[in-house]
Amino acid sequence: MSKTGQALKGSLTKVMLGAALLGALQGCVPLVVGGAALGAASTMDRRTLGAQTEDKSITVKAEIQVPKIVGDAGHVNIASFNRKVLLTGEVRDEAMKARVEAEVRRIENVVSVINELAIAGPSSYTSRSSDALITTNVKASLVEMKTISATSFKVVTERGTVYLMGRVTQREGDLGAKIAQSVSGVQRVVKIFEYITEEELRTQYPQSSTVAL
Repeated sequence: MSKTGQALKGSLTKVMLGAALLGALQGCVPLVVGGAALGAASTMDRRTLGAQTEDKSITVKAEIQVPKIVGDAGHVNIASFNRKVLLTGEVRDEAMKARVEAEVRRIENVVSVINELAIAGPSSYTSRSSDALITTNVKASLVEMKTISATSFKVVTERGTVYLMGRVTQREGDLGAKIAQSVSGVQRVVKIFEYITEEELRTQYPQSSTVAL
């Protein structure tokens, strides 16, 4: 095989491995533990299984109720982490923004709402595609950093702003934000973390404090 062919083969291998790893982090690859198939992300998530389940339920309920308020006058993204809900996107006016927040607060198990909705027309397909690419690149960059656990971060991007959620130490949060800020297209980074101590990390989450991603 020529040197060019070998280089192309090497690059393709890296891409495939990266895609497989990202899939595993997002729970797409099942992990068999004690005879039960569990998502790899679930087994390393610092939330309890109950919190993970409630977050999914909160998101589903919000995605059903919010469009009834917004209609075609905007678009709203909902992200729930440990029962804290982040709202991003665009709505018509302050009244609609307040109504969306109030509706989400009424959902069972919601602890708090971070309302980052902008008063503007719905974002374009191009803008949303760019945000999706930024999110993918931030996740990939977190995976490449071997001193933190990428599974401990939830990444949301809206109009070039990256929101980082998760249960992390101050060190992990600062490093994660620095990594996100270095990604092309990122305008700013907003940290919405639940902080834990380094001692809690070592004793409660040893699998993620020592993981080499």
